[in-house]
Amino acid sequence: MTITAHELEIKLEEVEDPDIGEDIVSLGLVNDVTIDDETARISLAFNAPYAPSEMEIGNQIRDVIEDAGLEADLRAHVDEEHGFDDEVLPRVRNVIAVSSGKGGVGKTTVAANLAAGLEKRGAMVGLLDADIHGPNVPQILPAESDPGVTPNEEIVPPRSDGVRIISMGMMMENEDDPAILRGPMVNKFMMKFLEGVEWGRLDYLIVDLPPGTGDATLNLLQSMPVTGAVVVTTPQEMALDDTRKGIQMFNKHDTPVLGVVENMSSFICPSCGDQHGLFGTGGADTIVDKYDVPLLGRIPIHPDFGADGSQGALVKNDDSEVQSHLEDVVGEVADRVGEANRRTVSENITQEPANKLPTETED
Repeated sequence: MTITAHELEIKLEEVEDPDIGEDIVSLGLVNDVTIDDETARISLAFNAPYAPSEMEIGNQIRDVIEDAGLEADLRAHVDEEHGFDDEVLPRVRNVIAVSSGKGGVGKTTVAANLAAGLEKRGAMVGLLDADIHGPNVPQILPAESDPGVTPNEEIVPPRSDGVRIISMGMMMENEDDPAILRGPMVNKFMMKFLEGVEWGRLDYLIVDLPPGTGDATLNLLQSMPVTGAVVVTTPQEMALDDTRKGIQMFNKHDTPVLGVVENMSSFICPSCGDQHGLFGTGGADTIVDKYDVPLLGRIPIHPDFGADGSQGALVKNDDSEVQSHLEDVVGEVADRVGEANRRTVSENITQEPANKLPTETED
């Protein structure tokens, strides 16, 4: 006799969320289970496409369904009921802020490679260069065309190797022209970028923030439903001091800090292979321990990564020695986004105990 949807849902209690440590049914991550013509259709409250952890959970669910003698049809769906904003940027699933306490730590290079890395995995990705005074994203991801404009005067971002991008650098007549703007004009441009861009449907919008804790960052936190922040630092104590301030700012605005990326963590000698901590070692560990945030990865010093001014994201360059480090960071960020979203679902959905699930009316 074919298993019922009620029985299958009870079996799904065997599947544990690897990050939260509880089963997916108790967490409220199973929206609906139906069985039709030997196919189990399951709706899951997942919202981080191509995150390794969620893909692994999906594989475990498929194993349970296969053991029950059924074909699997898995779908993902979240909405306001699950705790997600559906008014501001309703077609954008996740907004990830990439921040640094000070300039010169490689924040833009990390943001561009994060966007390109998520797109490489199959996600639909946008990259907003919110560093008005230092718009460097186009140097790494040059636009394939000029921005467009809709009849409603919204900016249509061009693409760069699959990533939709918008940057103040596209608005300059010459790439070396400085953006000489006072505070009110900076805020005007920021709000246009935050509210006046037609991104289309995105799985991830990466926002490359200017360094520090100024108006641009506050405008973002007040205007957008930010899923979480990635903080970039280097091992030097001065950079770490500013990183602590940035984390405190996100905490005060109830924005999850997804983790810390330690850039320029070491120099690997190309001749002998020895590793040297030119700027110190283990600096990010002090941040991780004090604020209980994940270390998303360490990226070594390498001429490929932000030093030679070459265009293109190295996360897509199979010949680069840095690629594997960047891919690890991309996977970790996606996982932390998924965990943050699943915790949001769990906090907003009250799931009835398995023994009180509705009885099945159809086989």
